[in-house]
Amino acid sequence: MTDFATRRRMMVDTQVRPSDVTKFPIIQAMLTVPREAFVPDPQRDVAYADAMIDLGEGRAMLEPRTLAKMLDAAAIGGDEMVLDVGSGLGYSAAVAARMAELVVAVEEAAELADEAQTLLMDNGADNAVLHQGPLAQGAAEHGPYDVILIQGGVEQVPETLVEQLKEGGRIVAVFMEGALGTVRIGRKTAAGLSWRQAFNATAPVLPGFERERAFSL
Repeated sequence: MTDFATRRRMMVDTQVRPSDVTKFPIIQAMLTVPREAFVPDPQRDVAYADAMIDLGEGRAMLEPRTLAKMLDAAAIGGDEMVLDVGSGLGYSAAVAARMAELVVAVEEAAELADEAQTLLMDNGADNAVLHQGPLAQGAAEHGPYDVILIQGGVEQVPETLVEQLKEGGRIVAVFMEGALGTVRIGRKTAAGLSWRQAFNATAPVLPGFERERAFSL
């Protein structure tokens, strides 16, 4: 029988802490939430690998290191509302729910959304709700949000999502330029979003987050 608890501790000790993520709420959440429960059954054995996990249809679950560093950059407070875009089977939402007051997980793939709703309930994420719909549309009816996490690559962030962020709020995303990616954190002010680079990472670009291509003959 696989000892997932030991693998979970090893993930934190060999992937998360060495990446300069030391905040107690993040460490505790990643030690507690059973990552193996939130991956497709055939991939449970590699749930704690230092790699993205294929969710099908061009979608992937981010590496533990990348998610941990995104959470570190977001600095979620216990009284804050989080929008988790592209949550897949719900792992990132379950982790964020241990730090936030409320998490709204957005997933557009019906199969992933249905399973994520069940998994979140079964794994004690009572303050996480699942919203099924286009990722780029977010979930305006539950907002505005203090933090928006985008669980995948983007070439641009739709204005629809930016409008759902409170002034003073933060948005964290993996910006892709070809095969290269950089996680950036944006802070919303009265003048708009101010972005800074946080660290390097890659992820498949999510549907609805592609840059519009100029048409040429």
